[in-house]
Formats: sequence, structure tokens, C-alpha cells
Amino acid sequence: MENNCKITVRPNSLKEFLRSWYFWRPFLGVLAGGTAGFLYYHFVGCSTGSCFITSHSYSTIIFGGLAGYFITSGPCTRC
Repeated sequence: MENNCKITVRPNSLKEFLRSWYFWRPFLGVLAGGTAGFLYYHFVGCSTGSCFITSHSYSTIIFGGLAGYFITSGPCTRC
């Protein structure tokens, strides 16, 4: 079986790290997930206030951010 994965070298300095996808991919995933979580709270939400995740905007933002992080930096995105 052939392996077509590209091998990338991790950045050496903080400046290189902030410019690389090692930083931006999870950062953008958390940002998009948090935004999606807030939009879900705003448009769908929980009318009774007894729902654990959707009763407060903070919890939906955190849950969405975690989901975005795990989607963008999970083991399935690597070779």
C-alpha cells in the first residue's frame, strides 16, 4: 500500500508557529464552532431554561468551540 502523505516540519519559533497551519487550523475551527454555537442558541435555543447546553449562550459557545476544535484537529485530518 502506498502512502501519499506529505511530511511537514513543525515550526521552530513562535513567529513561524503563528504563521503556520498548526495554529490557524484549530483556531479557525474553535472560532467557527463558537459562532455556530451562538447562532444555534440565538435562533433555536431553549425556551424553558431547563436544557443543559442550550439554556445559556456561554455553554453553547463553549460546546460549539470544542466541537470545532475536535473536528479540525482530530486524528482523521492527519495521515
